[in-house]
Amino acid sequence: MSGGIKCWPEAERPREKMMQRGPSALSEAELLALILGSGDAASGRSALDLGRELILQFKSLRGLADASLPEIQRVKGIGPAKATCILAALDLSRRIREKERRPIESFERFTSAAQVFEHLNHEYRDRHTEQFVALLLDGKNRIISRALISEGSLNQSIVHPREVFNAAVRQSAAAMILLHNHPSGDPTPSPEDLAVTRLLCEAGQIMGIRVLDHIVIGENAYYSFADNGQI
Repeated sequence: MSGGIKCWPEAERPREKMMQRGPSALSEAELLALILGSGDAASGRSALDLGRELILQFKSLRGLADASLPEIQRVKGIGPAKATCILAALDLSRRIREKERRPIESFERFTSAAQVFEHLNHEYRDRHTEQFVALLLDGKNRIISRALISEGSLNQSIVHPREVFNAAVRQSAAAMILLHNHPSGDPTPSPEDLAVTRLLCEAGQIMGIRVLDHIVIGENAYYSFADNGQI
């Protein structure tokens, strides 16, 4: 549809469409057009054109949310004002999700890998680096706390039993659930994941601190060592 949005039939304009039918009737590009507020006069592109270009450039809203201000401003027609409005709107959405999630320590216990994944998926799937975390449990498998053990590619030199079990001993933990994320989105365990898991399970037997599971978080999917009979 040519011309600026003001030239379009009212029923097709994002603002009027939202007022008549609600936000769920709008595409992601149309919602971005409302955030942008205006198009690019120099190129003659409408706000909707810019919204479509942003989705095309960053592949998804998640990709856009992960982008920096300079990266967004590389899109022709997006200056500092529009870029900051985009990131502000997306970060408000992230903060709403954060406030809706209960603190991990408020759970009496986790009873399955699926429950752990459901609670922590949004927090760890968006990380650009691997984070290895231990959920520390008491004798009744209730959550005591979580400990960030390492950040970076997983291997035995970074995730050493000493660091993992020091945290458990300090908290008087009786058991733990290990988890880490795969920034690639594929939760399939690597050979390093397998080696680290075996090492920590063996150390846990010696220390008397049970390793109940090791969960790998990917993009809307997970891998549980316990569910797959490897712990």
